[in-house]
Amino acid sequence: MSEDNTTGRILGPFNRVEGDLEVRIEVDQGLISRAWVNAPMFRGYEQILQGKDPRDALVYTPRICGICSVSQSAATARAIAQAENLSPCANGELSTSLVLATENLADHLTHFYMFFMPDFARDCYADKSWFCDTHTRFKAQAGEVSREVLPERAAFLHLTGLLAGKWPHSLAIQPGGSTRPLGAEERVRLQTTIAGFRHFLQETLFAAELEAIAELNSEQALLSFVDKCPGGDFAHFLRIADDLNLSAIGRAGNVFMSYGAYARGDNYLFEPGVWDQQNLPLDTGTIREDISHSWLNLHTEPKHPFQGNTIPDEDDSNGYSWCKAPRLQGRVVEVGAIARQLVNGHPLVVDLVNRSGGNVRNRVVARLLELALVLPAMESWAKQIQPGEPFCKQAELPDEAQGVGLVEAARGSLGHWLRIKNGKILNYQIIAPTTWNFSPRDAADQPGA
Repeated sequence: MSEDNTTGRILGPFNRVEGDLEVRIEVDQGLISRAWVNAPMFRGYEQILQGKDPRDALVYTPRICGICSVSQSAATARAIAQAENLSPCANGELSTSLVLATENLADHLTHFYMFFMPDFARDCYADKSWFCDTHTRFKAQAGEVSREVLPERAAFLHLTGLLAGKWPHSLAIQPGGSTRPLGAEERVRLQTTIAGFRHFLQETLFAAELEAIAELNSEQALLSFVDKCPGGDFAHFLRIADDLNLSAIGRAGNVFMSYGAYARGDNYLFEPGVWDQQNLPLDTGTIREDISHSWLNLHTEPKHPFQGNTIPDEDDSNGYSWCKAPRLQGRVVEVGAIARQLVNGHPLVVDLVNRSGGNVRNRVVARLLELALVLPAMESWAKQIQPGEPFCKQAELPDEAQGVGLVEAARGSLGHWLRIKNGKILNYQIIAPTTWNFSPRDAADQPGA
């Protein structure tokens, strides 16, 4: 390390949403040369759950994360269902997909309007031609979007009350479906709320029909869209992205993974798999968690979550984070909306990544694209609900079994691995999207995505 040209800095903690994050970087001649991501807060849910009735996990795990509590509920319910060898009933599956989609789309909306775009309203961009409009519209707390978007988000999130009783931390999602049945009038309310959110997206975010956004199939089509529909916030973002060259920053690796999103039996709205210049099958049996740079103990080598543990050791001299380093066949993978759409083969995201890789612009485009792809699916699911038919099934919990629950939260792949012995939780391990994307280094010194 050159003392003349290289300096070290610590940035953080970053706590805009939940938890804490700290980044240590080395800067060489004005460019970041190396970085270390540290999660400085120990969560400990694995210890909390050990020895409890497996069904108690349905109460505890939604509290892991305030903005993706439905995802945690769904993952737990699927892990228990697999242990029980139970398939949820059709209404319950539809209801779970609807409430999970509501949470995920609300997250995409919040990310774009509340956390991402306000950064471009800062005074450091005052010399840009787009700054005045951006400042008026997106300035944190004071911009137009605060008055427009927050009521729309709140109205859309009413779906979680209708479908699951409350949000966050609902107890409605169960291994056999949902404990919150819908009547005919409630189904109409469900459809009306979804229709209202469609109107907002089409009028304000896209200035275009959702189907027109879903049909964008290339970078050239995306650029042409800005000329055809210049009035929406999506086009506003794309103009900023072009001016600041956001497609050239935020590069990670180019291997992406998705567990598959919105399952109906063996079918998915977005298929599971791995993308590495092409689609590859996903084998979750090859997942291993490395703790060589974690403040954890007892692992002598990377282990699959079914065999792993989470024992804190703050005195571990090699550790610098409470996070483990999950790897797929020893490889670093990125998860999130961009991974889901690559694996599912959406032509727009495939073309964007083939041209410029995973980057800031392409990740935001993938998030917003999902709004246009998922809401029409929600309209279809709402129509398929059959009032008066069962919403939940029950099964006996075995004394000894194991199960895994894999879902896609807004930020990416979430997995819960459950082992039961003598009717109690023997081991419960969780790999969150943040752990995949912001892991510490592994034994081979590979940083996270």
